[in-house]
Amino acid sequence: MSSSMSAQQVLDRDFLGNRAKILELAAALDRIDHATGTAGSDPRMEQMRQSIALLNEATDNRAEQVQRIFSLPYVSNWKAKYEIP
Repeated sequence: MSSSMSAQQVLDRDFLGNRAKILELAAALDRIDHATGTAGSDPRMEQMRQSIALLNEATDNRAEQVQRIFSLPYVSNWKAKYEIP
């Protein structure tokens, strides 16, 4: 994505909001960890782990890759499967 802003300007603009989102995610994971039982085998936890690991990689399309982690595979007959006219 092309931008007329420098990387530093984007960081300056977005830092506090991004920090808040990261803290919110950390708090959610803490709540899961401190709750009774375990969610470790839940496939959604694996999606979260994969996504978090991906965020630290230096790639240009992290948002797309994270979206794919959380997306269902394409089904060609999806209208029929979900009974959509």
